[in-house]
Amino acid sequence: MDVSDLQTVQDHSHLRELVGDPAPIVVDKDRGYLDEHGLAFLERSPFVLVSTSGADGTCDVSPRGEAPGGFRALDTRTVAIPDRPGNRRVDSLVNIVDNPHVGLLFCVPGVEETLRVNGTAAIVVDQDLRESFAVRGRVPKLVLCVQIEEAYFHCAKAFRRSALWEPSTWPDRAELPTLGQVLKDLKDSPDPVEAIDAALEEENRAALY
Repeated sequence: MDVSDLQTVQDHSHLRELVGDPAPIVVDKDRGYLDEHGLAFLERSPFVLVSTSGADGTCDVSPRGEAPGGFRALDTRTVAIPDRPGNRRVDSLVNIVDNPHVGLLFCVPGVEETLRVNGTAAIVVDQDLRESFAVRGRVPKLVLCVQIEEAYFHCAKAFRRSALWEPSTWPDRAELPTLGQVLKDLKDSPDPVEAIDAALEEENRAALY
């Protein structure tokens, strides 16, 4: 489908005509820093989505996971996220080198509200800071530090619509392919799916930190 063949919104006034204006409480909820409630939420969050955009407008959203307390507020206007071993694509980090503006969405399991943080990121290699994020003696090579420009809580509607935290709504895992199956089909690999999945699991365990 060519979306340009469909009717689309072309300007702000048309958009506002369709969705209306936000309530004052929604507009005013941004504090521009982490208050005691934001700090408490961040301290308990084990999962964040990092949204970036490159100089050419190419976008990326990358998930990051830590034990609660692994994401840290260096002060009320600075959030630090250690960069753990991954697949080395580093799409989000490449984008940040060219365009430091980022959006963060922090989640806490079982909590329907989320914490949104927008700001300017820097890829930090300061040794003392990196060492402060060591886990099991392993020090991250990089720490993503975000200077906060906007910080506010997002309402529960998305989680309630999706019932994401409701186990009774979760699909049977067997209904979806494993990553091993996806890669086998992508590469037309002769290796058994079980062998690919086992190799992936071994890599996940070995390179967690």
